[in-house]
Amino acid sequence: MFLLKKLLAALILPPAGPLLLALCGLWLTRAKSWRWQRGGRWLATLSLLGLLLLSLPFVGNALMAPLEPHPPIAPEQLRRVQAIVILGGGSYHAAPEYGGDTVGYTTLERLRYGARLARQSGLPLLVSGGAPFGGRAEAESMKEALEQDFGVKVRWAETASRDTAENASLSAPLLKAAGVTRIALVSHGWHLPRAIALFEKQGLQVIPAPMAFSTGSPSMVENLLPSALVRSRWALNEYLGRLYNRLKE
Repeated sequence: MFLLKKLLAALILPPAGPLLLALCGLWLTRAKSWRWQRGGRWLATLSLLGLLLLSLPFVGNALMAPLEPHPPIAPEQLRRVQAIVILGGGSYHAAPEYGGDTVGYTTLERLRYGARLARQSGLPLLVSGGAPFGGRAEAESMKEALEQDFGVKVRWAETASRDTAENASLSAPLLKAAGVTRIALVSHGWHLPRAIALFEKQGLQVIPAPMAFSTGSPSMVENLLPSALVRSRWALNEYLGRLYNRLKE
């Protein structure tokens, strides 16, 4: 099921989804009926235009905005929790400069903020992330980066999860065994609403600790350059994840 979800998402989300629709449209232009030919041209044109629009930063930010309802965590909120949990966001495989697998840039953003909160509060850290496609478990790379690069100790490393649901279900027993039921959850703002719900289902009280908000450039020109397709892809992937969870329930 995990691999099937990943495959379907890869085929639906940009760039593959719009490109496949465009190819379908081009195939329809070979039909004998002029209506099918015209429909195919429209489908190809709209698909490619949609791909271009999704690559614009202001479109990506607009898609992200509804996914980021939580403000940054306040000091008084941080004082009410017992531990900080940082969710993995991807690995950088076979990194030659590090001699093997390490954290990807999305995970690194989360680690930087989690380390900052840990230093401010003195709270213990849990990192969560496995190796769904092989290689080194993400949590092991996260632990190494936090301790060697940020100088922050990690108390728990959950290394078997493949997605956010498993981040929650496999991290909760580690925390509860230590008497921890109130956590600050660190992840990107667009990811947290779905992640919070999954951790709360495991009986944990969760304070959101969002980071890396989708803010625009002060330059209008930069906001209009087609350079941010990944942002739109993340947003659409999150909407798909929410839909999947609702259908599953």
